[in-house]
Amino acid sequence: EESLQMWDLNKRLEAYLARVKFLEEENEVLRAEIQSTKSSPAGDLWRVKYEEELRALRDALDHAFREKCTAELARDNLYEEVQQVKSRCQKEQAAREEAKKQLSLSRKELEEERRAQIWLKERAVQLEKEVEALLEVHEEEKAGLDQEIASFSHSLESFRCAPVAFQPVEVEDYSKRLSDIWKGAVETYKTEVSQLEGSLCQAKENLWKAVEDNQQSQLQLQHLEKDLAGLKARKEMLEESLAQQWQEQRGEAEKFQLAMEALEQEQQSLRVQIARVLEDRQQLMHLKMSLSLEVATYRTLLEAESTRLQMPAG
Repeated sequence: EESLQMWDLNKRLEAYLARVKFLEEENEVLRAEIQSTKSSPAGDLWRVKYEEELRALRDALDHAFREKCTAELARDNLYEEVQQVKSRCQKEQAAREEAKKQLSLSRKELEEERRAQIWLKERAVQLEKEVEALLEVHEEEKAGLDQEIASFSHSLESFRCAPVAFQPVEVEDYSKRLSDIWKGAVETYKTEVSQLEGSLCQAKENLWKAVEDNQQSQLQLQHLEKDLAGLKARKEMLEESLAQQWQEQRGEAEKFQLAMEALEQEQQSLRVQIARVLEDRQQLMHLKMSLSLEVATYRTLLEAESTRLQMPAG
């Protein structure tokens, strides 16, 4: 039984030694292949090619990042310009509204001046009619006084000898008073007419000023409309350029994303390959260690068996 056990152990030892030798040879072959691949020009070319591709991708990544930064700066600048254009449009709109208000006020003042002018014309016509009526009344009163004076003179000539209680001086005083009253009335009417003419001239000047202000407001409104049209065209152009830059930036971002995904896939595949190689090496190391332990165990068993067999002989 002991000899059978020893024979079995020897067979197992031989099998394990053969396996260890085969694994060591295979390890040497793999090591030689690794060294040959490292030292071979094909491996160097592959490594150089991979490093060049990686460098090119990194450069493309940096270039895309720089372009993204420049596009963001251009976008911010365009946004600021759009905001400035909007603020200018708002200012122009406010100025336009103010010009419209001033134009409406000027129109109201013009209507009021026209109404005042019409009223002054009507008042002047009315005063002229009153003056004519007063002149007619004065002429009638003067004719009546002349007739009375003539009748008084006839009566005085017929009754020269008779005592006269009425004196002609009173008639003259009465005519002088009437003439003074008439002169005063004429002067007052003249002053009123002159005042009305002055107010009419002032109303005409105000009307001309209102017309000139209206014309200036219309010219200013036309200039503002032209500026507003130019600003609208510039705003549309800026919006179009901003949309175009957004599209270009989006296309570059998509390209950059695709390149990043390709790099990530390649990196993942490289990680998988490296993990496989490390796992294979680790398995080989574990197998080598287990075989070394078994060999050491069998050696100790063989040494113990040989010492046990040599002890009786000694």
